[in-house]
Amino acid sequence: MHISDINYAVAGRPLFEGASAIIPEGHKVGLVGRNGTGKTTLFKLIRGELLLEGGDISLPKGARIGGVAQEVPASSTSLIDTVLAADIERAELLADDSQNPTRIAEIQTRLTDIDAWSAEARAATILKGLGFDDAEQLMPCSDFSGGWRMRVALAAVLFSQPDLLLLDEPTNYLDLEGALWLENYLAKYPHTVLIISHDRGLLNRAVGAILHLEDRNLTFYQGSYDQFAKQRAEKLALAAAMSKKQEARRAHLQSYVDRFRYKADKARQAQSRLKALSKMQPISSPQEAGLRRFDFPNPEELSPPIVHLDGTSTGYGKTTVLSNLSLRIDQDDRIALLGKNGQGKSTLAKLLSGRLPALKGTITKSNKLRIGYFAQHQVDELFIDETPLDHLRRERPQEGPARWRSRLSGFGLNADQADTLVAKLSGGQKARLSLLLATLEAPHILILDEPTNHLDIESREALVVALTNYTGAVILVSHDMHLLELVADRLWLVSNGTVKPYGDDLESYRKMLLNEGKPTKNTIEKLKPKRPGREIILNLRSEVRRSEARVTKLNEMRDKLAKKLSDPALYDDAKLGEMEVWQKKYAEVMSALERAEAIWWQDLEKLELAESC
Repeated sequence: MHISDINYAVAGRPLFEGASAIIPEGHKVGLVGRNGTGKTTLFKLIRGELLLEGGDISLPKGARIGGVAQEVPASSTSLIDTVLAADIERAELLADDSQNPTRIAEIQTRLTDIDAWSAEARAATILKGLGFDDAEQLMPCSDFSGGWRMRVALAAVLFSQPDLLLLDEPTNYLDLEGALWLENYLAKYPHTVLIISHDRGLLNRAVGAILHLEDRNLTFYQGSYDQFAKQRAEKLALAAAMSKKQEARRAHLQSYVDRFRYKADKARQAQSRLKALSKMQPISSPQEAGLRRFDFPNPEELSPPIVHLDGTSTGYGKTTVLSNLSLRIDQDDRIALLGKNGQGKSTLAKLLSGRLPALKGTITKSNKLRIGYFAQHQVDELFIDETPLDHLRRERPQEGPARWRSRLSGFGLNADQADTLVAKLSGGQKARLSLLLATLEAPHILILDEPTNHLDIESREALVVALTNYTGAVILVSHDMHLLELVADRLWLVSNGTVKPYGDDLESYRKMLLNEGKPTKNTIEKLKPKRPGREIILNLRSEVRRSEARVTKLNEMRDKLAKKLSDPALYDDAKLGEMEVWQKKYAEVMSALERAEAIWWQDLEKLELAESC
């Protein structure tokens, strides 16, 4: 595909100005760029749904373009038949009831050429990979919700195998298992793929090139997203250095002009400098989103465990979904919930958050426990005819506008967005507001059910930083493997109506899923009861984090006391008594710091020894 010098604007705002790129045939390419730069618009231009104002987009003659435009209608047609119908040529050939022997021969030859006889098996494999079992594939589309019908629409376009496959955030309606299957499928897809995604794992494993949309232009990078990020960082550093040099040159010229432009003997030279200044094009570094910050308030520390489940069952009405749960959560836990859709991950999240009752057994919680809960549906439950400020005014009436705006700023919502109706905010901005409301009370446990669906890559990285600094427990349900890898240090597998610690890491879980769901020998061995070392290692990691937190806190206290003791006014004769008090406190903190560091090193040595066994 050739994109040549294209121009396009929306409501007078240019999205593309002379943008060009070449997508080699058969390449898998990730299309990335800040939200609002025009990625989805580019897809519409490629499909011909929008008309270019200049330039050209050309594809090989006869190339078929496919994408997931909308969900499958809630019809009585079965899932498998809906997917099979996506191959229009096959459907038309099979429907041809010609009695002409020559025509019959042509039909049979063509059906063989397009591998029509294996179509049902291929369609079933795709549906299974996206989460539909054999029985569900025979059910009508009307039996499934909109999110599940989006999966059917995705299955249909994958089955039809267009020459150019356009996918816009396809993992947003998939679970982790479906997202991992899609990664593997796309990596082997036989034609060209252009995919808009903020899923860093997918962009590293499923594509071999990145097309970056920025400053109304397109730049093609070979390699994975991580390789692109490295090249981009180098480009930014170079641009910053050039900009700095140019500013120095500009300042020098301007200084000369200011000094001599009105002196007769220097007027000509001054005019020459003015012309030079006017011709100097500013070297601006490309638009850089930077980290969109999240500032989660930290809770006070509670005695462990903060939640304990003993023989607990839960479900909906008389239907039990999860049973015999025996689980413990401490305040420093970072737990990822694994398991296929429909197994009960969200049910467990609702149980822990108090949105579902225990049908049997007990749940013991700390008396002062506060729980924050974020689920994707909550983004849709915001008051669309109110502003973010209105939401905080209702939740925090005792605070004033300055404090409300400060809170919003801490979640990346600027002054303009604070006064904008929620209906006009982007999906990412709505998600930020929902995250702010979920953490408003400084919860001891933060339960996040698919928090990244509307967040761009920079925002996802900022979320990782915020969760790393957060001192409460985190329970994560997410299809974003990169987020899980960086945040979670414990894995719980939700499967077959119960929840158990998963004895291996995320990479092993990914390989297990891609190996048709069969556990690897290594995973089976680690899951055997005779090897309890995993639990010991997890406890040791918790101890290391606690020790590190104590050292950090004592270092902060030391720095504050050192600053106090550096104040010359403290050494006036009238304040000698006060000085002695501060010196005594400083000595106590230094002594405590020395002991805390010793304990920290001991804990680290224990952990290293356990992990090396």
